[in-house]
Amino acid sequence: MNRILLSDNLPALQELPTGSADLIYIDPPFNTGKKQQRSRLKTRRVESGGDRIGFQGHSYRTEKVGSSSFEDRFEDFPAFLEPRLREAWRLLSPRGSLFVHLDPREIHYIKVLLDRIFGRDGFQNEIIWAYDYGGRSKKRWSAKHDGILWYVRDPKDYVFHFEEMDRIPYMAPGLVGKEKAARGKTPTDVWWHTIVSPTGREKTGYATQKPLGILERIVKVHSSPGDLCLDFFAGSGSFGEAAARNGRRFLLIDESPEAVAVMEERLQSWSPVVDRGLQRGLDSRMDRETSAES
Repeated sequence: MNRILLSDNLPALQELPTGSADLIYIDPPFNTGKKQQRSRLKTRRVESGGDRIGFQGHSYRTEKVGSSSFEDRFEDFPAFLEPRLREAWRLLSPRGSLFVHLDPREIHYIKVLLDRIFGRDGFQNEIIWAYDYGGRSKKRWSAKHDGILWYVRDPKDYVFHFEEMDRIPYMAPGLVGKEKAARGKTPTDVWWHTIVSPTGREKTGYATQKPLGILERIVKVHSSPGDLCLDFFAGSGSFGEAAARNGRRFLLIDESPEAVAVMEERLQSWSPVVDRGLQRGLDSRMDRETSAES
């Protein structure tokens, strides 16, 4: 079944059976040293009194329906991730893959850590996700890429469905002929893909949401229909949607009640079981503390 779990991810991972996940993708905090915060907005068409004019001159009103935030700050980021990555290694099925999505600040430290856990032979690629949106620096080259580290449980036997790759246009189609140009080329380890549109339907308003196009590529190539896809920094649930759209099962874990609420609404078409064990535990503890004070 599809499942969403509200929990600290480490104890939740420790409860899962060894070898139970076929594909793991995580987009952990990037340790930016800042508080990540986003408002969730919903735009609806109104007869009058809207705050902007949209398609065919219709009036639209934008409303705030929620917000999300977290402190993206760690004294020792590798020490925070290490026990979780060791659990990821234990949980992967024999032909499974792990993808860890980070930015240039921490990715080199985490690669060294993953080399120790998976072995250097377990490393397959560093995928560069390049995009072109947002502000520009006047003091240095503007940072417009993330890195995604791909490791496998067994470097001699892992899932890689080459035929499931989407094809992309040639940058110089005149050099390859009409037939090849029409077919397109397979992607390399540099993926050009826009961010989630601030005004598009995909946008949930959750901080650090990643685009479905990136995650569907990972799901289709590195797992098979019916496989279990795990994300234990699940955020807005993009990896779960990518899995479900392609006939895979998902298990999503996050300790934020706001994130779980976003995922529950976003993924309702796939009828996930939502377990709010952490919230029940916090409520119970608050009840005990209130009772003791009184």
